[in-house]
Amino acid sequence: MRLSRLFTKTSKSAPSDAETPNAKLLIQGGFVDQEMAGVYTWLPLGLSVLRKVEQIVREEMNAVGGMEIFMPSLQPKEYWTTTKRWEGVDVLFKLKSQTGKDYALGCTHEEVVTPLVQKFIKSYKDLPFAAYQINTKFRDELRAKSGVLRGREFRMKDMYSFHTTQESLTAFYEKVLEAYVVAYNRCGLNVKVVQASGGVFTQNMSHEFQALTDAGEDVLIACPNCDFGQNSEVATYKVGDTCPKCDGTLAQMKGVEVGNIFDLGTKYSDAFDLNFTDEDGTQKKVLMGCYGIGTSRLVGAIVEVHNDERGIIWPKSVAPAQVHLVSLNSKNQEVQDQVTEEAEDLYDNLTKQGIEVIWDDRDASPGQKLADADLLGVPLRVLISEKTLKEGAAEWKERASSESKLVKLEDVREDVVSFVTE
Repeated sequence: MRLSRLFTKTSKSAPSDAETPNAKLLIQGGFVDQEMAGVYTWLPLGLSVLRKVEQIVREEMNAVGGMEIFMPSLQPKEYWTTTKRWEGVDVLFKLKSQTGKDYALGCTHEEVVTPLVQKFIKSYKDLPFAAYQINTKFRDELRAKSGVLRGREFRMKDMYSFHTTQESLTAFYEKVLEAYVVAYNRCGLNVKVVQASGGVFTQNMSHEFQALTDAGEDVLIACPNCDFGQNSEVATYKVGDTCPKCDGTLAQMKGVEVGNIFDLGTKYSDAFDLNFTDEDGTQKKVLMGCYGIGTSRLVGAIVEVHNDERGIIWPKSVAPAQVHLVSLNSKNQEVQDQVTEEAEDLYDNLTKQGIEVIWDDRDASPGQKLADADLLGVPLRVLISEKTLKEGAAEWKERASSESKLVKLEDVREDVVSFVTE
């Protein structure tokens, strides 16, 4: 991608109401544009990040046997009255059609997936299985805040599993818990897996996945030495207690919830009368689990954790590109032509090898180009200028490092490939 052809622009200043790093940097860098409170347009660079996050999540859900579907966001009122949640979910967007019928915009999909599965489940032989989607959700938040961490319209992966026995459900629950940790690690986040309340979903076992950040809204009682943690709302331990998993001392931490999993039991099977015929011919209720990851929120959490005073520091796995190529202008036209030729040759060569490159080929000052490179946060910056050409080299600087070095032009391509694939 040539920055000269990108219709979006970076900004030197953050919105006046932006309080958190993700709210500031995603807008400043031109990753998202705020339409209104809690609602964002995902611009080309931001959409690239979001798609990579969602692909990582998709791969891990496929790995545990999840089958991808896509359910409607517009849901009939009768589904929600069946579960007695039409009045019980305070963030549910409700609307009335021209025909006078009531509908909801889905903030979750238990009310859709349960009657859907009911059409296909007959026998114990049809179970267990899990289906998931990555979809847009809606929450009527009283105060949408913290950038993409808390929105009224957002992206989410939600998976639902269906089982004949508690043993089957528990085994799959643990399998998904481990897959979630892998997915977050692939996205560049270390998370605390904390015991939590099931809220409006269930009274059974539930866990949250918390990325530690000062921008987090949740207060945790957690161990700094291992993965143990509890949400303070349900904590059975207090600050200063000895960790039950190791010898660490529990402390108070702040986190942003980037996912949750629930043992739903038969709550929704009871509501919709979802049954299966067991081996002995008796009718039994299907047991269900629910597993959610806020994918757009996950992008915000990554920014909260990976940033400095100059901008974002994207992990390689989700960065909008692997290489940020910068060519600096020269007053000498002959030298300028050489700089452009070397940069274009490198850009074309790397692109043909499948490496994603952002090339800052704009007619802009060196200061602006370097500041924007830091703001956008691509893992590797390769700079070609009149000064580096005199050395027959390009300047190499990794975004997460304060050090730069010169690399011979004949070695740059091979070194970039090694950096991207390591």
